[in-house]
Amino acid sequence: MERQDIYSVNKIKFSPVYVPAMNNMPVTFTKKENNEILVLTSFPPRECGIATYSQDLVMAITKSFSRSLQPVICALETNEEYFTYPTEVRYTLNVNVPGEYDTMVQNINADERIKAVLIQHEFGLFEQPGEDRFLKFLSRIKKPVAIVFHTVLPSPNPVMKTYVEEMAKLSQAVIVMTLHAAGVLKEHYTIDDGRINIIPHGTHVVKHDDKRQLKKKYDLTGRKVLTTFGLLSPGKGIETTLHALPAIVKKYPKTMFLVLGKTHPGVVKQEGEKYRQSLEALVTEKGLQDHVRFVNQYLSLPDLLEYLQLTDIYLFTSRDPQQAVSGTFAYAMSCACAIVSTPIPHARELIKDNAGLLFDFQNAEQLAEQVKRLLGDNELRRNMSLNALHVISETSWENSALAHVNLFKKLLKGDIKLKYEFPEFNLSHIRRMTDEFAMLQFSKINRPDPESGYTLDDNARALIAVLSYYELTGNKERGKNIKKYIRLIEHCQQADGKFLNYVNSEKEFTPQNLAENLDDSNGRAIWAL
Repeated sequence: MERQDIYSVNKIKFSPVYVPAMNNMPVTFTKKENNEILVLTSFPPRECGIATYSQDLVMAITKSFSRSLQPVICALETNEEYFTYPTEVRYTLNVNVPGEYDTMVQNINADERIKAVLIQHEFGLFEQPGEDRFLKFLSRIKKPVAIVFHTVLPSPNPVMKTYVEEMAKLSQAVIVMTLHAAGVLKEHYTIDDGRINIIPHGTHVVKHDDKRQLKKKYDLTGRKVLTTFGLLSPGKGIETTLHALPAIVKKYPKTMFLVLGKTHPGVVKQEGEKYRQSLEALVTEKGLQDHVRFVNQYLSLPDLLEYLQLTDIYLFTSRDPQQAVSGTFAYAMSCACAIVSTPIPHARELIKDNAGLLFDFQNAEQLAEQVKRLLGDNELRRNMSLNALHVISETSWENSALAHVNLFKKLLKGDIKLKYEFPEFNLSHIRRMTDEFAMLQFSKINRPDPESGYTLDDNARALIAVLSYYELTGNKERGKNIKKYIRLIEHCQQADGKFLNYVNSEKEFTPQNLAENLDDSNGRAIWAL
């Protein structure tokens, strides 16, 4: 199957949308219409991966589609955990109290604003297979239901198989995040193909700050930084890296390994900080105190993205071969990290095409060799980081929001009319790409590449864009740049009135002009003029 099929919703492709780099501004939750999607999920301040995932998805839907529909939250709680929530949380559901399921389903069915329900499902969030509170709850909902399976287990026992199949039967749509998960559902469960939808785990559009400045900020100047992050638990396999690190440090003594994140609350409740303490003891035993830094915090998103951007190699060392998807893995790719990972299905799908390296589960020797290979080859590491960014770019949260909303539109049979909230104009990259002569042809991520030279095509596009911006806003947007784009077009015009396209960094026409059809660039130049 071709890679673009990852980004399909029940075999219907959705196109990537352009979004500006995230600016970490809070989203204002304003209600424009009485169309609501109720999301049943764990939610911050509860500290878990699904809570963070749901918050990011809800913010993306609200930001892009607030005039069409509004996500509202039913936050899942237990007898042991209660929280104070933000305003978008309308309901709470204590999953340990059977009567609360009855109350919640009555609220859903009675509230005319709620048009559909989105359920984030993970085993243990609601109940264990074989129990029936959650299934009875599903069966009584009279609104369309889409359920997200965050874990899909192959070769299920009969009880698990029946439970998952019943959840799917009681929902109008099932969402998974990878081709592998969809394949497991089709191979190991009896579920109608028409209900299965693939929507990849969302990622943030990252500004990509200067790595050297970020390393200086976090006292890592001159270090080669290896990073892993997420709520700490034995399944993370952090000890595999600690066993590999002596061989890495021996060859690259400036290496620093960052372990970002608090211990998982569930682990703390069961055994306290036993796992973290065992890792700290292993660091001491191997004499790695100058090469390992534990950041024992639940990091804010801006801080987390800064740590990932300063990272040279991201290490994903999960011990679970059946882990369906990893948000930490996806976020590292969105920050253009070179990746070394165990071969979970999500990794095998995403880091093909030279976007990363794999090693066997708990194989410290292989991990050390892969890390040394990347640290010793700067060009390979840079290429892998760029390839990772290109592979993951279409999975932005804005695209995830678009896919979810299109699915709801389908489930509601067109009862909602989508009105997309276009982002504010952001011409900063056009300005950055324009030097003293004209618009440059290429950038490396968001860094202009002066050696790439110039093209008629790109400068015509820039001229069209800034003049369209002026027509819409009345803002001349740096008239000097407009003159540069016109001057480049004039530079490319030949005596017969036609245009050449390719100009090198020395302002000279290149042989590429003789080898390619230039009709498209000529047409765009005429359009711009």
